[in-house]
Amino acid sequence: MATIIVVAMVLVLVLLLSLVVMYNRFVRQRTLVDESWGGIDVELTRRHDLIPRLVETVRGYAAHEQAVLQQLVTAREVATSHARDQPARRQGYEDSLGGALASVLVRAEAYPDLRANQGFLELQHELTNTEDRIAAARRFYNGNVRAYNTRVRTFPSNVVAGVFGFEARDFFELLDPAARAVPRF
Repeated sequence: MATIIVVAMVLVLVLLLSLVVMYNRFVRQRTLVDESWGGIDVELTRRHDLIPRLVETVRGYAAHEQAVLQQLVTAREVATSHARDQPARRQGYEDSLGGALASVLVRAEAYPDLRANQGFLELQHELTNTEDRIAAARRFYNGNVRAYNTRVRTFPSNVVAGVFGFEARDFFELLDPAARAVPRF
């Protein structure tokens, strides 16, 4: 009889320990997902900050491209106003901004004086680096989301996730094929 009680207590202790380990792992993974989203947010904010400089530089050389520049400014304002949104809601605005940015840069190709301007060349370089970092941060974030979501949806950890309210997270993927491509200047 005493052996049965000891075995039952050990079993309960093992189950409780497993629960604590699973819970702590969820917390670590959720924190990693949040941290990796912060990396994307930093780079998107950097891109948003570079756009006014680009608009001013291009405006001086391509005054009759006002509609394209205004589209970029508007897309930036809209994307910036949704900076606190969750990834799934934010990706459409970032797609629009990327498309508008690509349109301005393509139009800039028609202006040899602009392409030779040192300030414009530096902005192109900064934007290229920023887009590369956005792509890397997006891959890192999506990898963390994939691992976290797998844990949320697989047994037995899905039971712990359900009990403690751990929910699957959204991926952050740019949908517009033009926005997905890293611009090369």
